[in-house]
Order: sequence, then C-alpha cells, then structure tokens
Amino acid sequence: MNTTELKQLFFIGLVFLMLGVEKNHAQNILNDYNITWKTQSANVSESMPVGGHSIGCNVWVEDGDILFYAQRSGSFTENNEYHKLGRFRLRLSPNPFIDNENFHQELKLKEGYVEIKGGINNSKVKINLWVETKRPVIHLDIDSEEKIKAKVSYENWRYKTKYYNTKQNYGEAFGSFSWMCYPDSIYRYHDEIAYKDNGVLFYHRNRDDKLLIDYMIEQQGLQDVENKIINTQKGRAFGGLMVGEGFIPTEIASGKYLEADYKSWSIESESPKKRHAVKIYTHISQTESHQEWEQNLNKLVEENISDKNAKKKTLKWWEDFWNRSWIKINPNNKEKDTLAWEIARNYQIFRYQLGCNFYGEYPTKFNGGNFTFDPSVVLKNGNPRKKPSFYPGKTPDWRAWGGGSFTAQNQRLVYWPLLKTGDFEGMLPQFDFYNRALPAAKARVKEYWGHEGCCFTEQMENFGLPIAAGWGWTQPNATQRRRHEDTPHGVMVNGAIKYHYESQLEFSFMILEYHRFTGRDISKYMDFIKASIRFYDEHYQMRQTQLTGNPLDKNGKLVITPSTACESYKGAVNPIDATAGLKACVKSILELPEKYINELDKQYFKQLQKRLPDFYYDIIDEDKIINPAKSWTEYKNVECPQFYPLFPFNLFEMHQDDEQIQIFKNTWKHGEFPKKYIWSWHQDGIFYARMGMTEKAKWYNTEKLKDSGQRFPTFWGPGHDWVPDHNWGGSGMIGLHEMLMQTNGDRILLFPAWPKDWNVDFKLHAPQNTIVEGELVNGEIQKLKITPKTREKDLIICNFKNTL
Repeated sequence: MNTTELKQLFFIGLVFLMLGVEKNHAQNILNDYNITWKTQSANVSESMPVGGHSIGCNVWVEDGDILFYAQRSGSFTENNEYHKLGRFRLRLSPNPFIDNENFHQELKLKEGYVEIKGGINNSKVKINLWVETKRPVIHLDIDSEEKIKAKVSYENWRYKTKYYNTKQNYGEAFGSFSWMCYPDSIYRYHDEIAYKDNGVLFYHRNRDDKLLIDYMIEQQGLQDVENKIINTQKGRAFGGLMVGEGFIPTEIASGKYLEADYKSWSIESESPKKRHAVKIYTHISQTESHQEWEQNLNKLVEENISDKNAKKKTLKWWEDFWNRSWIKINPNNKEKDTLAWEIARNYQIFRYQLGCNFYGEYPTKFNGGNFTFDPSVVLKNGNPRKKPSFYPGKTPDWRAWGGGSFTAQNQRLVYWPLLKTGDFEGMLPQFDFYNRALPAAKARVKEYWGHEGCCFTEQMENFGLPIAAGWGWTQPNATQRRRHEDTPHGVMVNGAIKYHYESQLEFSFMILEYHRFTGRDISKYMDFIKASIRFYDEHYQMRQTQLTGNPLDKNGKLVITPSTACESYKGAVNPIDATAGLKACVKSILELPEKYINELDKQYFKQLQKRLPDFYYDIIDEDKIINPAKSWTEYKNVECPQFYPLFPFNLFEMHQDDEQIQIFKNTWKHGEFPKKYIWSWHQDGIFYARMGMTEKAKWYNTEKLKDSGQRFPTFWGPGHDWVPDHNWGGSGMIGLHEMLMQTNGDRILLFPAWPKDWNVDFKLHAPQNTIVEGELVNGEIQKLKITPKTREKDLIICNFKNTL
C-alpha cells in the first residue's frame, strides 16, 4: 500500500472516529437525565411514561405489582371519546417487590424503555418494558437469576355498557366533548374481551348505528354534502392480543382501582422459568366486519420478526432520534445552577414523550397525549400552580377538553418545536389531520355561504365539523348551549370561538415553514393551504358586501369582521392574529418553487397581498404600541395576540426591525393583559425571547420547564387543560429554542436572548436543511459547527463574541 493510500485510509478513519465521538457525545448527554426511583408508587399518578410508534404507556409499581396503562393514537369510539387499550398487571411468584429494599425503577432515555429491578435474598429480577418504534407492539421482558412464575392480567373497566350523564357542564361527558350538555341520553358501549389461543383478545368496535358523526351532520344541516365528509368513525375498531411464551389462561376476576370497577382476564406461565416474554400486539382500522379487523391483527402477530431484531431496530431508532438534536444547560457543572440543569433535563424528557407518537394515525393531543391517568388522582395531586374546576368521570379514559376533538391553539404548541429539533417526520400526523378533514371544511363553506375556501373552527371533531356542544343544541328541552333562531347561519353558538378561524392559517404557515426547513415535498398539502387563505378573502368580501354594499373598504383593503383576536378581543375588526397569519402565508406561498404555485395562483396571491389590512398602532404615554385589532368591543380571556406578528408568524426580527421590536416592548409594558401566568398554553417566554428580553425569558422559561410537582417531572398540569399538559411542555421547548436560535428569513440569530451565566451544549435545525451545533462555556463560544458550511455567511452571533 503506497503512502497516498495510507493517508486516505487514515483520513477516512479519522472522519469515522470523529463521527463516532460526536454520536457518543450526543448519546452520553442523556445518561444524567434518566429518572430513577428507589421506592414504589402510591398509585398511577406516580407513573413513568414509555412508548414508541403510536403507543404510550404509564408504568408504575404498586404493592408489589407492576402495572401499566396502554393507549394508542386513533382509539376513538362512536362518541369520539379517546379510550385506552386497557390496564395490564404483572405479578411474579415469588414476588421480588414485596418491599422497597432492593427496588429500582428507571426510565432509560437513550434506549427508550423502563427498567424495573428487585429481588428476594440474593436472587435478582429485572423487567424491561418497551414499545417497538416501527410496529405497534408492546414488550414485557422478565429476567430472573432463579426460576420464577409470572401472571399477567388484562384489566378492563368498559366490560359493560354505561349511561353517561351529559347534562353537567365540564362533567362526565367532557371526555367526549361534543356531547357535553346534550339534553338527552347517550351511552358508552362495552368492549369485547375473550381468551384466544392461550392469550387475551380485547377490542372495541364502534356501533355504526350510534355514531356521533351521523348526529352532527343532521344537527348542522349538512345532509346534502354528507358524501363530502370523510367518516372517521364507521367500522372503526381498536384493541389487541396479549400473549406470552408458555402462558395459559387462568381466571376471570373482578376488582376496583381507585374509582373504577373492572374485570380482569389473566394468563400465567405454565412453569417457573428464568426468562419470560409477554407481548401485546395492537391494531386499529376501519373495516366492514370484525373478522376483517381480526385477520389484520393476526397478520401482525404472525410476522416473522424476532424479538432480538425488533429490539435492535428500536434501539437504532432512538439512537438516531437523540443524535438529531439536544439542548443541555450546565452540562459539566450542575451545581452552578441546578434549576437551569433541571429545565434542560425536562426539555429532553418531554421531547421523548413527543417521540412516542411519531407514527400515530392522529397527532399527539395537547391534553395528555397517550399518558393520561385516572381523574380522581389528577385533581387530588394536581399542580398547585393551577387547578381547574372540572367535574370528571371516574375512569382512566376521561380527560378534559375531549378525546377525538381538537383545540387548535393548544395543538399548535405541541408541533412548532419539532422544526428546530429536526423531528420532521413526527409533524406529519398533525398535517394529515387537517388534510383528512379538508373535504368537510370545504363542504361546510360551500353549503353555508356559497363561496370557495375551507373553514376549520377552533374546536372541532377529527372528521372536520365543529364540536356539537359548540354548534348548539336544537332540542326543545335544551337548557344550556342552546342554538336559537337568531344564531347566524353557519356559525357556532360558542361565544368564545364562534368567529375564531385563525388557526387554519397558522397550521398552513407551519407546513410552509416545514418546507422552508426541509425542502420536502408539500404538494399534498397545497390545497389545504390555498383554501385556508382563500376563505378569508372570499368570506370577508362577502360579509363586507352584506354590510356596506362594497366588498372592500374605501382604500381597497379587506375588512375582517365579524371576528375575534384569539378568544380575547371580541367584536374585532381586522384582528392582528388573522392579519399577521394572512401576511405570513401569502408571503411564503409566493416564495415557493413553481411546482407548487402556477402563474394564475401567483397573480391571485400578489393581488391579495395588496388588499390585506394593515396593522394598527396607538400612543400611550408617548410610547408607540401595536393594537390587537383596528377596533373591538370587549376584552375577555387572558391572551395577547398583539405579539403574533413575532410568533408564530415571523414578520419582524431583532437586529433588522429594531424600531418595530421596541414597539412590541412598549406594548408589553403598557398591556393590561395578565403577565404572570406560566401554566398550560401561555407563551410569554416565547415573546420575551423574540423581543430580546433575556432576563425575562430566562425567568419565564425556567418557571415553565421546572419540575411539575408530580412525581414524574414532566407531567405538568392540570393547568387550563389536563395532566400531562403537552402544550405546557411544547411552549416551554419553543421558549428555549427562541432564546438560543431564531430563524426568520435567511438569517440565523444565535444566542439572541441567552443568559451569560448559562453554559450550553446544543444541536438545533434551521431552514434550508441547516444544522447548527455548538458549545458556550463561561460566556465564550468553545465550538460552533454549521452544516452546510455555505450557511455560515447567514449566521449572526448576538450578545457573545465569536473568537473561533
């Protein structure tokens, strides 16, 4: 081998060594973040999350038994309630968990599983619970130094049909949001459970004669366009099969956990062994018959994939996940600022929770995702910073703000962070949610108002219609949320959101930003984006013509009224959130390549850009401020949409629009909106970062991301919503991102609101397939790597001197 060849081999080896060092570095930062418990849990409120694919499990050990709930995305019933698959209980004999002496439970972030260890005398037992990332299969692996027997039970609290009390506001029916305050009766229909092939088969199949969608189509007068509305409920069934190697059926029993009665179906190992393996195969689909559904489940069971191979693929998936992105504060000096270290740990753990539903049929729900638990202990142990006034049902399925319904302003905060973490694949369920419901949203507009575009209400069911309770009841015995004869045609009775459509612009902009970050094809979403924008143009020209006889104002501008700025500024004319959304979307759509926008569309959007309303300003104590709308009739609720031009719509940027940034600071200074709320969807920390208010951003995002007050640190809530509150965590992630890196336009602002006393090791994603990786130690940049290097010219270092 000649010298040149040796040099080439040395160089290749050095490259691979450096890549290995970087990858190990990314993985090793997680070791300190594992959550470890040395004592068992009092109840499910002290559970750990573990998951993968589209499944989330709450895992805990109580009185010597290992228990876990399992929930899978898409498990929606005929009432559009979001049901868990069930509860599972493992009991070993002899029991290594009869006391806490040798107890150990640990969430291993890097590998994505929960490990539980115990023992009797000198005999050690280890249980690993993990979920495959490429298939919807749960694994329970038991290893013991001595032979041991295992009994696994499937526990179900829906073994019989139950009447729901719908008449109470925010009561038992709140988990199936549409039926809240319904004046007549509804029922939660029972599941089917039976032994099959030495395992337990369990499933819920929707009653096709009792579907919520059928009621709502008639309620909302959409019978003539019923064929345009995609039925997400008909034939839907979800469930699974629990089996164990060498396990046989034993007994059917009954019991009560917290406030819910249940029945259990158990399987037990035929003989003591050192190793036991239990698997739960899950399946969801819409089929013509149960037989077809079960055949599809059997295909999953019969796939020729070994547990070893499945585990290998799962470990590789999590390795790639963690290597994509991280933020670690005070990585080598936790004692310097323990709270700063803690919020970075919680950032990583919450990102893990989001990673557990990458392949869900539906997006991660803001009000608990797949990790909710029994409401009785939520309200008993809830975070003292905010407790809601809910009157919940008794089962683990119940959650505030519904299961199959979606509240858009909350959902958005779960998905904006995934741009900078580079978790682009995980955003697709949210985009597909709107795409799936688009035919219904377009059919409503055509039927009610006769023009083009789509209309997505702020709260809607997953098939695209406004929730029934918000639409209003027409039954003569309705006493609450009644739809009166003078209710505007096509409009909900819910006064908080009846004219709140802005979120369709925000999700359109999110898709456009997804394209700007990745360059990936968004052709399938362009109809949604264009229809969302066109609705505002055509609908409000129609409204203005009805009011004045002219489609535009005297300056040729669009007039957006009746409307609202978020839920807070009622009776608004030209609300700033919708105006900013239109400006941002139209600007972005005009920058798209020709494959996404033809010449005719381009001319339309250029003309629309000219007729969009302006922003409106005022003077208070000689300070110029920006108003939430041109005018409004009342302020109610606690939002501040004045800052939506900053986030989410990226219309102004520090170090480029400094005069406008000062106006936002003035607006904050003089604003009469609340400025102390941390919980749930409140996003002040994002606005502070966008205005360069470093100390405020530091304080707020620390409060937002610090330990939850529950045993598990990122089970925030209930706040306005529920436990765990995913829009609480999402807004905290965004806050940290914006402190560290802002990416309006082509420029990359680094450290725009980062405190000088926080050391940080990070890797984040920026537009144009750019990755920014660096380390800041004692106020000095120790490492900075931009990929590709051509983007270095767009980097602006703020507040710190780059000496590299």
